[in-house]
Amino acid sequence: PDKEIDKVLKIAEKIPNAIVFLDIQVGLSDLQSEVPKFEKYLKLPNVHLGIDPEFAMQKSGKQPGKVVGTLDASEINFTAEYLAKLVKENNLTPKILIVHRYTEKMVTNYKNIKPLPEVQIVMHMDGWGGKEHKKSTYDSYVRKQPVQFTGFKLFYKNDVWEKGTVMFEPEELLKLNPDRKS
Repeated sequence: PDKEIDKVLKIAEKIPNAIVFLDIQVGLSDLQSEVPKFEKYLKLPNVHLGIDPEFAMQKSGKQPGKVVGTLDASEINFTAEYLAKLVKENNLTPKILIVHRYTEKMVTNYKNIKPLPEVQIVMHMDGWGGKEHKKSTYDSYVRKQPVQFTGFKLFYKNDVWEKGTVMFEPEELLKLNPDRKS
């Protein structure tokens, strides 16, 4: 609900230069239907967007969370073009579009994703687990199929769920080279 987004925006106002990400999980819907619903927020200079193929089930028709979903380059391009239009119309700095990914099939036709000057596309490793598992997943599905920028997501609880696993320290992450195998 809007009131939940508004609460987060109020919190962000208290933090200098804070940015807010709206993360859309479309389920059985699609990005073309869902992204425009957030336009009033996406017009704000500090609000950016994340999209999650894991829960995009329109192609399979299956229940979200039961199988891993997928988004095609055409859907990601629609979203980037929509954001670019808002940037131009509202004289905004570039928007960040994060695409969550931890399997190859989550994003199809990645070579057809078209970066735009108004949108910074970040394909990031979204899986959870220990350090070696995260690096391996990044190397397999993000580093080998980058679009524009790459990223690495940490889960404060799930990355250390398994006994003996430890979270990456910020210094360790900063030493990783996105262009070289981990």
